[in-house]
Amino acid sequence: MTQRVSILNGPNLNLLGQRQPEIYGYDTLQDVARKCADLAALFGFETTLEQSNYEGQLVDWVHEARENAAGIIINPAALTHTSVALLDALHTFEGPVLEVHISNVHKRESFRHHSYVSLRADGVIAGFGVEGYELAVRRMATLLKSD
Repeated sequence: MTQRVSILNGPNLNLLGQRQPEIYGYDTLQDVARKCADLAALFGFETTLEQSNYEGQLVDWVHEARENAAGIIINPAALTHTSVALLDALHTFEGPVLEVHISNVHKRESFRHHSYVSLRADGVIAGFGVEGYELAVRRMATLLKSD
């Protein structure tokens, strides 16, 4: 059975490629999904990519990942800074969790400098644009190989 990694995305990432391209670039979330799936296949696992503007949906997907995923890559977007519920859900997941941010959140407004998700994440990638997702897939391959 092929291992699966869930790539979860929070609010407004459905507008990737359209919203503030000077910060987030022109690639769409569909572009990210394709690039991650292609790269993961080289490492022998598959990815599923989901996006929601609703906190509860992301929590539900984390719960589902407990049953059907070996790892989680998550870009919680604005929920990074506010969601204790998402943190609590991630604490129920036993596999590796990698946090991704397209922009360098540490160069932005001070409220973006705190991440609840980082309290659970095994690694954080920020400021590499959408390439950060591919870096996360590479790191996940290493983490899954060592399990």
